[in-house]
Amino acid sequence: MAKILPIVQKYILIFLVLLIHENVYPQILNMEKHRVERDTGNYSALNVNLGMSIFTRSADEENPVNLFGVNNVVHFLRKQNEHAYIFIHQLNYLRINESPWLNTGFNHLRVHLWRANQRSAEIFVQHSYDNFRQLNPRLVGGVNARFRLIRDSSFSWDLGVGPMYEREFWTHPYTEELVDVDFLKINLYTSLRWKLSENIDLNALVYYQVGYDPGINDARHRIFFSGNLLSKITNRISFNTSFEFNYEDKPIIPITPFIFDIRNGLIFSF
Repeated sequence: MAKILPIVQKYILIFLVLLIHENVYPQILNMEKHRVERDTGNYSALNVNLGMSIFTRSADEENPVNLFGVNNVVHFLRKQNEHAYIFIHQLNYLRINESPWLNTGFNHLRVHLWRANQRSAEIFVQHSYDNFRQLNPRLVGGVNARFRLIRDSSFSWDLGVGPMYEREFWTHPYTEELVDVDFLKINLYTSLRWKLSENIDLNALVYYQVGYDPGINDARHRIFFSGNLLSKITNRISFNTSFEFNYEDKPIIPITPFIFDIRNGLIFSF
């Protein structure tokens, strides 16, 4: 029993840290929650979310358990004349004793051209990584045609479609073989935003990406959903609740095809 207790304690601590430590499993980014309502005028917006977790516990002096976690998110938006420029950085890191256990993140840059028009265009690039799922890195670049289907003061519905190039480097969990794949894909998404009240915003986004893989002589499909409820507390502070899931019908390596993420947190705006 004395030998089992430190192990049990270790995994209980990991579970507790993960409950409060924001995860970044989905590798397709929800851009809609970073868009603002105004379509005219030049201005900038910056959101910063920083967090840190430190746990030190041990059942006995020979089996210490030290956990250190850092998570940060930076959103920058610049609207200049007819166009918008968006940059997002996100990092999640968790270390158990001296061993990194979770290390995920991404950098995303997007340019929204002729943003105020009913028909507009987007150019984007992204670098991401997820050592928990043996992905390092994922490189994406593409363009979208974006169509505004409905837009008023409290409700909007948009549709986007376009080609994208994707390259991924996976490490096989059993053989440790590096698997290098790249695809041309069709990227299709639809987004909804609904202003429920003066202080509450709801938005949802669904991505569908498909590309042909000659290695298996078949198509690979990926679906991503993200829903967010943003409640404004003050002019500078908001509370955000989100639910996300990611599904791949044919993973490149043997990993769980369906993952989800439920998060709560504060957002500081400057």
